[in-house]
Amino acid sequence: MSPVLSGVLQLLALVAALALAHIPLGTYLARVYSSPRHLRVEKWIYKGIGADPDTQMRWPAYLRGVLAFSLAGVLFLYLLQRLQGALPGSLGFASIDPDQAFNTAASFVSNTNWQSYYGEQAMGHVVQTAGLAVQNFVSAAVGIAVAVALVRGFARSRTGELGNFWTDLVRGVVRVLVPIAVVGAVILVACGVVQNFSGIHEVGQFLGGPQQWNGGAVASQEVIKELGTNGGGYFNANSAHPFENPTPFTNLFEIFLILLIPVSLTRTFGVMTGSVRQGYAILGTMAAIWVSFVALMMWTEFAHHGPALQAAGGAMEGKELRFGIGGSSIFAVSTTLTSTGAVDSFHSSYTGLGGGITMLGMMLGEIAPGGVGSGLYGMLVMAVVAVFVAGLMVGRTPEYLGRKIGTREIKYAACYILITPALVLVLTAAAMALPTPGHSMTNTGAHGFSEILYAYTSAANNNGSAFAGLNADTQWFNTTLGLAMLLGRFLPMVFVLALAGALAGQQPVPATAGTLRTEKPLFSGLLVGAVLIITGLTYFPALALGPLAEGLA
Repeated sequence: MSPVLSGVLQLLALVAALALAHIPLGTYLARVYSSPRHLRVEKWIYKGIGADPDTQMRWPAYLRGVLAFSLAGVLFLYLLQRLQGALPGSLGFASIDPDQAFNTAASFVSNTNWQSYYGEQAMGHVVQTAGLAVQNFVSAAVGIAVAVALVRGFARSRTGELGNFWTDLVRGVVRVLVPIAVVGAVILVACGVVQNFSGIHEVGQFLGGPQQWNGGAVASQEVIKELGTNGGGYFNANSAHPFENPTPFTNLFEIFLILLIPVSLTRTFGVMTGSVRQGYAILGTMAAIWVSFVALMMWTEFAHHGPALQAAGGAMEGKELRFGIGGSSIFAVSTTLTSTGAVDSFHSSYTGLGGGITMLGMMLGEIAPGGVGSGLYGMLVMAVVAVFVAGLMVGRTPEYLGRKIGTREIKYAACYILITPALVLVLTAAAMALPTPGHSMTNTGAHGFSEILYAYTSAANNNGSAFAGLNADTQWFNTTLGLAMLLGRFLPMVFVLALAGALAGQQPVPATAGTLRTEKPLFSGLLVGAVLIITGLTYFPALALGPLAEGLA
């Protein structure tokens, strides 16, 4: 079988699996977040944290819950790392330095999972399981909760109430993430992924020195790393490591986990708003962007330029032979068009244009299909902007799902869109202008610039993947990337929840003959154009200095 055909067949199998799974899961998610009943274990949790699960919250109260819970997570994870040397199960590893502990705490709480350390050489079993793995669950649940709050803003009328954050958080963990993660972990273990609490073992002599490996609860962390679009690997090689991702089947299964909840949430949106066709319109937009990016990535990586690429059958540098170009391309696009950041190949080794595709996927806002929760609310914000633009073109007051998109709503949407590019471009410019950060670059010229641009793009968009070649374990990068992750995660949530509150307070207006039909393919095309023009062109000058300059050289 040719490598190209293999890649196409993997793509078709993945699409078929998602098509079968997203309807039942999306409908189930709608029931989870709409049910008035509480499970017994959920009642115990509410009692333990002192929360009233039946109290309805307006958007400021909902936001306070998000921020308070996340701040507690940052502090707990920071202290856990700083005390690692005194904890049992640390495998003899020392406590983490303050700047790196801050960076890691900010990273995992913000669902970014950027790693400036070697996981198997720095983190013991306690930090990995009680710290990092726990945040993989709860940070994902926070993202889903904010998305559901925005959906309620479209579904409710004449009320500013968006539900209860604590109820949404607990249900997301107990009813959604944990059950799927248990099944997924069993599948991964059956396919060869490691799951133990073994210590460090010497496995032989390589390159003149001893080679050592330690085990760990890898499968249980791997499954939520992908399912929750987190991305932080147990080992430094991430999903390229055979202990995390041993076979082509596990590689495809992990891509399926990455896309499962973001795709299914479009169905949840349609069910909760009472218009399944609106959910399909959002899903169609996401699918069009994702398939286009996968096709373009495969083309750039399979293109045979030069004798070395011809001999290898494509650009195999930095890719695992067991996955090939097809599997690696699908993984790279899926992980950067969501907020996952896991990698089964090294993006710095992709062709110049291929590396640019991974960056552009993040720069679009990771909305196709995006992270768990963040992908849906990011695409809905873009839909609001697209409706507003269409209304200006035809001279009508823009409406979306019966809600008028006025000055207040579009200001919230505009602030949401502008925050992340501002963080990325300002911090990249500062790093390039100052003398010290530039010392961390392995390469010079366009590729070196791409290393720094990719790092801040990944951090501010809460992706977490790295371009490789950049030494980010410095005080400058640990601090600035940590700040970019926190601001890039929680500032947009402020405007998403404010928008949800504004929409929920409106009286729905009836559709008329002049109302834009937002469930039609025409609107999906308009939405794709809005995404590419409004967000994509923001970064074009920076892309021209980095991956485009390298790819066209």
